[in-house]
Parts: sequence; C-alpha cells; structure tokens
Amino acid sequence: MEAQEEEEEEKNVDVFRKLLESVDSNPDDASVHFNLGVFLWEKEEQEEEGWKEQAAEHFVRSAKLNPQNGDAFRYLGHYYARVSVDTQRAFKCYQRAVTLNPNDADSGEPLCDLLDQGGKETLQIAACREASEKSPRAFWAFRRLGYLQLHQNKWSEAVQSLQHAIRGYPTCADLWEALGLAYQRLGMFTAAIKSYGRVIELEDTRIFALVESGNIFLMLGSFRKQPYALLIIQYFNFNSGIEQFRRALEISPKSLSAHYGLASGLLSLSKECTNLGAFSWGTSLLKEASRVAKSTTCLAGNVSCIWKLLGDIQLAYAKCLPWVEEKWSPEIDEEDFSNSILNWKQSCCLSAISANNSYQRALHLAPWQANIYTDIAISLDLISALREDDKHNPNSWQLPEKMSLGGLLLEGDNNEFWVTLGCVSGHNSLKQHAFIRGLQLDVSLAIAWACLGKLYRKEGKTQLARQAFDSARSIDPSLALPWAGMSADTNARNPTTDEAYESCLRAVQILPAAEFQIGLANLALLSGHLSSSQVFGAIQQAVQHAPYHPESHNLNGLICEARYDYQSAVASYRRARYAINMFSGSKLKSQLRDVALNLARSLSKVGNALDAVQECRDLKQEGLLDAQGLQIYAISLWQLGENDLALSVARDLAGSVSTMERASRAASVSFICKFLYKISGHESAIISILKMPKELFENSKISFVVSAIHALDGSNKLESVVSSSRRFLASHEEIARMHCLIALGKLVKQGTEHYLGFENGVHHLRKALHVFPNSVLIRNMLGYLLLSSQDGEDTHSASRCCIIDTSHSPNKEGLKSAFEILGAGAVACTAGSECIQKFSFPTCRYWCLSGPGAIQQLQKWLHREPWNQNARYLLILNFLQRACEERFPRHLCKTIERLNFVAMSNQVYLMKDICHQYQKFQLLLCASEISLQSGDQLGCVNHAKNASMLSLPDCYLFFAHLQLCRTYVAEDDFKNLQQGYIKCLELKTDYFIGWLCLKFMESHYELQNDLSILELNFEKCSKERQSSWKKWRALYDLLQGLISVQDQDFLCAEKFLAQACSMSDDESCTFLCHGVICMELARQQCDSQYLSLAIKSLMKAQEISLIRLPFVSTLLAQAEGSRGSKAKWEKNLLLEWFSWPPELRPAELFLQMHLLATYSKAGSVSSFCVEPYQSQQRWVLRAIHLNPSCMRYWKVLRKLMQLSPIDRLGDEEG
Repeated sequence: MEAQEEEEEEKNVDVFRKLLESVDSNPDDASVHFNLGVFLWEKEEQEEEGWKEQAAEHFVRSAKLNPQNGDAFRYLGHYYARVSVDTQRAFKCYQRAVTLNPNDADSGEPLCDLLDQGGKETLQIAACREASEKSPRAFWAFRRLGYLQLHQNKWSEAVQSLQHAIRGYPTCADLWEALGLAYQRLGMFTAAIKSYGRVIELEDTRIFALVESGNIFLMLGSFRKQPYALLIIQYFNFNSGIEQFRRALEISPKSLSAHYGLASGLLSLSKECTNLGAFSWGTSLLKEASRVAKSTTCLAGNVSCIWKLLGDIQLAYAKCLPWVEEKWSPEIDEEDFSNSILNWKQSCCLSAISANNSYQRALHLAPWQANIYTDIAISLDLISALREDDKHNPNSWQLPEKMSLGGLLLEGDNNEFWVTLGCVSGHNSLKQHAFIRGLQLDVSLAIAWACLGKLYRKEGKTQLARQAFDSARSIDPSLALPWAGMSADTNARNPTTDEAYESCLRAVQILPAAEFQIGLANLALLSGHLSSSQVFGAIQQAVQHAPYHPESHNLNGLICEARYDYQSAVASYRRARYAINMFSGSKLKSQLRDVALNLARSLSKVGNALDAVQECRDLKQEGLLDAQGLQIYAISLWQLGENDLALSVARDLAGSVSTMERASRAASVSFICKFLYKISGHESAIISILKMPKELFENSKISFVVSAIHALDGSNKLESVVSSSRRFLASHEEIARMHCLIALGKLVKQGTEHYLGFENGVHHLRKALHVFPNSVLIRNMLGYLLLSSQDGEDTHSASRCCIIDTSHSPNKEGLKSAFEILGAGAVACTAGSECIQKFSFPTCRYWCLSGPGAIQQLQKWLHREPWNQNARYLLILNFLQRACEERFPRHLCKTIERLNFVAMSNQVYLMKDICHQYQKFQLLLCASEISLQSGDQLGCVNHAKNASMLSLPDCYLFFAHLQLCRTYVAEDDFKNLQQGYIKCLELKTDYFIGWLCLKFMESHYELQNDLSILELNFEKCSKERQSSWKKWRALYDLLQGLISVQDQDFLCAEKFLAQACSMSDDESCTFLCHGVICMELARQQCDSQYLSLAIKSLMKAQEISLIRLPFVSTLLAQAEGSRGSKAKWEKNLLLEWFSWPPELRPAELFLQMHLLATYSKAGSVSSFCVEPYQSQQRWVLRAIHLNPSCMRYWKVLRKLMQLSPIDRLGDEEG
C-alpha cells in the first residue's frame, strides 16, 4: 500500500511540474490555467493544504483569457461560496456559468440554493425558467422549477416541469413523489397512483407515498357503485388502500397518518360489507379498526379528528353487529334464546355508549366542530332505541334533540343537520319542520324528501307521502327509502303485488335494512316469491339484525317451509313465539295464533304429528282454533292413526262452513273433500260430495278438488257436479290447469289394468295447447307425459314442449319445471343430445330436432338453486350421458364424481319413499359406472351392491345386478358372473333394454341357462307393450343376427337381420348390417340373389339415414361394381368421400379414391370433383400415411412404382 501511495504521489508531482511548465511557456493560454486550477482544486480536496486560493487565481486568469468558459466560472462560484464566502461574487459566477451552459446542474443548483437562502423565490423561478427555455436538457432547472411551482400550488405547471425533469432523473424518488402529489391535487388519481407506485418501487420506505396512495385508493372506493363488476373494483380499491397503510406502519409503527388511514380504510370497507349484507365480515373489520384507532389515540390523544374516527367506528360496530345464536337446535330453550338476544343488545348498547364517549372527547377538544354535535345526537338516539326508552316527555327537549340544536347553532344553514334533527326528534311537528327547513336550504336534498314521505305515511297522509317519495326517487334513484315507500304505498298507487315486490327488492339491494327485508318477505308471501334465494338471504339478514322482532322469525319459518326445510321452519316459529312472549309490549292473540298455526303445520309436515296435535289442542282451549287450525288438527290426528277423532274434527269444520267468508269456505270445503277421500276412500267421498249443497261448489278451487276425485272415478258419478263447477273457472291459468287435470283423468280412465293411457292424455293436451299456446303449465305437463310414456316414442318431443324462462319463477309442488323436463328428456332420448362426430354418427331421424344444450341449462338452474337436489341429480345423469358419448374422458369422470359425492351426502336420500330411493339408486349406478370406467373394480362392486339393497321393485334392482355382472366380466370372475346372471333372470324387468343387455352377455360369455327363459321374458314384455313391441323385436333380432355373425353363421344372421328390417323400416343401421351380411354371403356362395338383397338394403339405409352414414356408399359401390355398373360405382364412391368429415376420413377411403383416379384416366373427370390433380400414387401415399401398418397399401404402391416412366408421366399429367 505504501509503495502504491508513493508511486501515486510521484505521478502527481510529475503532472504538477508539467502543468507549471505549460503555464510558464504559454502564459496567455486559458486552458492551461484552467487545467492547473482544476489540479490544484482537487489536490486541496485530497491533501487539505490550502491550494484552493492558488486554484482560484488560475481560474480568474482562465476566465479573463476565455470569458466563454463556463466551467471556470463554476469553480469560481464554488470558491466564493465555500472558501471565501463572498455570496455576491458567488452568485455572479454561478449566474455566468448557467448563462454559458444551461445544462450545468453543478452551477444551477448552487445558484438556486443561494437565492433560496436569500429568500429570493421570484429570482430563483426566473433563473430556472430562463435555463429551461434555453435548453430542453436543463433537467436541474425543470426539477427545481417543478418543486417551486408545487410549493406555490401551481399544479398544472408543476406537472409539466416535473415530467421534463423525470426524463433526466428517471430514478429520482423525490421527483416521482412530487409528480404524484401534483396529479393528486389535480384530481388525476390514476396517474397519481402510478407515480406513487414508482416511488415505492424505487424506495419502498417512502411513508408519504404509501400514505397518500392509500388515501387515493380509499377515496376511489368511496364512490357508490351498484353493478357487481364495479363493486369488485370498489373492494379492490379499499383493499389496496388498506394494504398501503399496513406497509407504512411496518416501516414506521408510530406514523400517525398511517394509523389514521388504516382505521379509516377498515371503516369504509366494513360499511360496504354491511351494505352487501356481510355483517360478520364487517364486524371483524370494525374490531380491527377499533384497535388501530385506539392505538392512534395513544399516539396523539389531543387530536379531535382521531376521537371522532374512533366514535364512527364504534357506532358502526353497534349498527353492524349481527345476532348469532350460540347453540342452534330445533328444540331451543326459551331462556337461552332470551339471554342470547339480551347479550347481543347489551353488546350493541355498550358499543354505542363508547361511541358517544369518544364523540364527547372529540367535542371537548374542538367545541367549534358542529358535526360532532350531530354525531353525539345520533349515538344517543341509538342508545335510546337499544334500551327501548320510549318515555318521551312532549313538553321537554330530549338530549338527542338538544345536541342536534347545538350543531345548528354553529351552522344553521347546514341542511344535513336539519335532517338529523328530524330523524332523532320524537315530535312529529318538529320532524316536519326540520325536514321542510332542510328542503328550503336545498330543494334537491333527496334524503329530506324521503324522510318527509315516511313521516307523512306514518301520519296517514298517503297522497303527500307519495309525492315526497316520487320527488326523492327522481332526485336520487340510488336511495333505498323511496323504493321501500313506493312498495308500501299500496293504497295511493294500487300496484300489483309483483310491482310492489320488485320495488321493495330494489330497496333491499341498495340498503339491507331489517325493516325493508321484513317488508320484502311479506310481499314475497303475497306474490309467490317465498322460495326465491334473494328473499331467503334477506330474511336471514333481518333475523340477524332484528332478532327481537317476532315477524322476522315467523317469515323466516314461512320461507324455510317454502324451501321444504321443515326442521328449520319449526325452529323459527318457536323463536317467533319466544320473541312475542319476551319482547312484544302487548301480546296480540292474533300473532300468537298465526305463529302457533304455522308451527303446527310445520310439525305435521316434518312428521312430528304428536306435537302438532298438542299445539292445536292448546289453541282450541284458548278459543283460537280457526278453520285453518281445524284442517291442521285433522291431518295431524290422521297421521297419528286417530281416524275417528280426525273425522270428528272434519265434521266440526263442516258445521262451521256456512258462517265462513267466501275464501275460507272454499278452502274448507276443498279440504273436507280431499280429507274424506284420504280417510274414507273413493266411494265414501263421492257419496258425501253428492249430498253437499250445490252452491258450495260455485268456486274454482273446489272445482279442481271435485274434478280430481272425478278423474279417479270410472263410473263418472260426479259428472253433473263437475260440469256445473267448471263454469266458475275465470282466468286462462285456471282453465289451463283444468285441462291438465282432465288429461290426467284420461290417463286413469282410459288406461289398462297395468298401464296408464298416456296416448289419450297427450292427445288432449296437444289439442289444449293449440288453444293456449303460451301456457307454461300445459307445455310442462305435456312434456312430462311424453317422458312418462312407457313406449318412449315421443321422448324427443318432450324438450321441445317446455319453455325455459330466464326469470325462473319456481313451480308449485306436484308439477315438473321446464328445467326438469329438459334434463330428463335429454337423458331419455339419446338423440336429443349433441352428437359429436368424432365419437359417433347420428342415425336417429329426430337428431336434427335437438334443442339447446341441456347441461348448460341445468348448470344455470343449479347455480340459481344450489340446494335443489333434482337439479344436481339431472345434471349428473346428463354429464354421464355426455361421458358415454365421449368415451369417458378423465375430466368428465372427475366432474361426475364430485357432483355425485355432494349429492349422496345430502340427508334427503335417507328418506324411504320410492322417489328418493330411485334417485339414490340411479346415483349409485352412476358412481359404479364411473368407477368401472376408471378401473376401480372394487368401488364399482360396492356401489352396485349398495344399489341392489335398496327398497325398490325387482324391475329396478335387475339393473343393479346387471351392473355387477359387467364388473365381474372386467375382473374375469366368471363364477360370480354366472350367479349374477341367474339373479337377473329371477328378478326380471319390464324394460326391453335390460333383456337385450342380458342376451348379449349370455351369448358373449357362454352363460349356462334354460334357453327359453330369456326368450319367454322378452316375449312377455312385448305382449304387455303392444305399441312399441315391433321396435324392440327388431332390436332383439338385430342382436341375434350379430351373435350369429360372431358364431360365423351368416345364413342364420341374414335371417334374423331380414326379420329386423321387416319389423322396423326406419332404422338405417339395421339395413346396413343386413346389406353387409348379404354381401358376405354373395362372396361366399357367388349368388347374385344375395347381391341384389345387399343392394336393396344398402340403398334403403342410404335413403332413410339422417346424414350420409360412413361405409354405406362404399359397400354399395362395391356391390354395383360387382354387377358391372361403373357409373353407379363411381357415383357411390363420390358419395362416400363426402360422407366423412375431412379430419375423420379413413385410410381405406383414400385407397378407393386411387381406384377412382385410375378410372378417370379412361376419360371420366369425376375424380376432379373430389380433389383435383391428385395422382394414383398420391392417393396411395395418403392412405399409407394414415395407416402405415397395412401391407396391402404398400403392395399397391409397389405396383404403381413398377409402371413404365411413360405411364408414370401420363399419370402425373392426369
């Protein structure tokens, strides 16, 4: 190191000596003096020996000799500013340097610093502006000018200057930060966020950039947005702002602005969660916000806005906190229920009190802040509401009113303060005065109009209320209260229930307030929308925010009942009763009666008839058992087996019919007729109906009941009663329903002992559909009957009958929806699916009539109603069918497994009724098939065995054992296969397809049995179903023919296939098989008769097929060629070419085209219609490319290669 230093010192001495020599030799050379001055200046910085005075002398000499050398003036400026401290001379030197070189930042920056020290801001701006105007690369000037303009709040000018400066200093975080601030002040928030983001990229410890970008994100998120896409953006903004504040706190844990911003962001996000109904999420955010705000008060306890923010958070928590039952159970204890609500109220009240205390602390610190007075008034009003303190003295001012007046004393022209006074006041006159005063200050204040409308409606002034709500809605359509007021203002507007429901739904979507949600549920009850998911979600939120309100629990029970969730309905009705007993000021008997009746009905439906009877007895003792209660009482007694008591209750109901109103009378008479039919039987019910006064049947509802009983009566004893009652059908909907009932009657009356007369019912509905073409009910019923027909001939038409309604209003119990018919039709008719030619070719003549994709519609249905098991069940079956068509791809198998697991985990399949057991049976077979195709034989056997143990008729269990046989085949377990085969023969089935599958298995695996058993069972099925026996007989003969082909018995195969063709003349595949067998026999026996039969069958197959089937035209070409008809041979080869999609054409087809190209050399040009300029050799090469393992193709190519050169040349030219 010492040697290097000595060497360096020697070099410096040598340089210094040379510079001195140069000065001595050239005393008038400015550059020599400048170089010596720079050397001495730098030597001073290294050695600190006072060389700068000498350097300054040489800089002065250099400047005198060359006044245009700006660098010399820069060094002189440094000398006068730092060494001799002569500010005036330093200023002049720097100014001269900048004038000579505007890009010189080393001169410009000190110049501005000197001016800044002297307080000469104007001169500083002038110097920077002059330099920037002289040179666009004077980046230092732009930077300093931008900072100065930012200081003077000249935001637009600052943006331009800073943008220029950033070009010279792209990595300067200060510049990006200043630019972001300028953008922010100009309202260009997106550009500001990008600038702050660049700052954070350059220096991630910049607190200012993090805090300000967080503030911008919060401001962007505060704008109210309704569309869901914008709500996602809004959530992103809030979340991004919160994340910025968190990062700032990680860098500086005591940053006051970061604490305040984080608490504000969490509060804003919680409000949006509350508006969306996510109360639990909002509560968790408010808890965190409260912790952050409290820590902020510890950092700066004397700042008013921090205490106000803490109060806002605590007040929002008191409003947002949901009631959550700690221990859910249908047998909830009344005391536990009461304690849970009291604890919830206490938590809300304590939070409101804490908010009030925080506001008071803020007011103590800033008593001139008028808005804090209104905040205290709002918190006091909430505390009073939670404590249920209704003891208002009309002659004295209440504390919330006084605090509101305190804010008005400071800001009497603030319209929002007047609205607050009106909201917290308990005097209607003061309310009206406050709202009107607010409108006088701002006539476009929508909230004042809305509150005024609410006040007028409460006082019964409906006309004024309507006008006020209309004004509010026209000013601000995003306000919830006017929409709710419009839905409730039924007297003044006379809207339909659907219109009122839509208006209230709009209010709930804007603001999920409990009173709006309860109103929505009431309107849904009237309009038939109880099972809507929107109503279900709304009433669940209403229960969370108004658990003390009996109506919320009662409506929740009704909605659960509409969704067939009777256990939850029972629990809700019990909570409603507890709420009436504990929290209602006056226990109304009508409320108790309604809840008790609802509870009894749900108990009866859930199967708890004993408790239902006890509820009815309690109501009877109190004298509250009305007609509806008597009906529930009778049904519950019948469920317990107390038929005599049930009939006694029904007689009591009949005795009170004459005193009932018209609507109640119709419901009671209808119930009596149905109940008598259920208990006493068909004949007894008819006799009782004939004894009733005829005027009782003058009602459409009773007409349906009587018509239903008449539909089951083969002797038509009720014909006169039914005919007279049908005159009272008024609406088109009622007439359509009656047509459906008549069709069902025809099914029963005109059917056989074992089968229903579907043809007659379908015929009647088709005629009715011509009269009512838009009737959804008739269309759905027609589709249902077409699907239910045993013959299955019309299943392709079922999906065309139904109309998929995008609004999807739920159907009543007992009817099949359009989604169910579409899904079931797609499964029942394989031609209804979208055939993918990659896997198969359509042969059904109805394939072209297939409707929209059933799977997509079922997925939409399941998305709307995720609880609907029918939707999931039909979706699984449709996915299974698609998997079969596509040969079970892995992704579809996984999808089916996932859906099946969810479906089988539902407790509904624990029910023992045949409907749910059959669905479970199908799902188990589906799971077994997927396991079989995935190679899981053990899972396949387990699922099939579980299916075989269900309580179902033998005709269904047959297929479970058939599935077991297939599994045993996969495992090569022929012993169990034989046992399973015998079990299938013992169980038997009414479905032809089962016997066909068993026949195929029997022949393929040589199963031992009495050969006549299977044949006899198939013949028995054919006799029972006369309308479709020909089709199935044809399929049976086709199967036997294929079995004979397998056994090489072609004569027997031709016999069976000829019988199949005679039985079914519209199946192209059958004629194709017969044509192939006849050609084989013609080849073996050299018999032209078989060749003629082959041509006839193949031409028939070509004629009746929906699209050109593959191989038919090729076989026909070979047959015609054998008969010497070259024209027909050529024509059919061309047809075969166009029968195939380009990507699926087989290698053999290209070889046939080689023959056609050979023939074209003789003068035909038909091959040019296929692909012009293709030689024989090229056709063969394409065939080899597709199937290089076929030696026949190589032999043909070898023969072509052995042709003479002249022949090959002619071939290429051809």
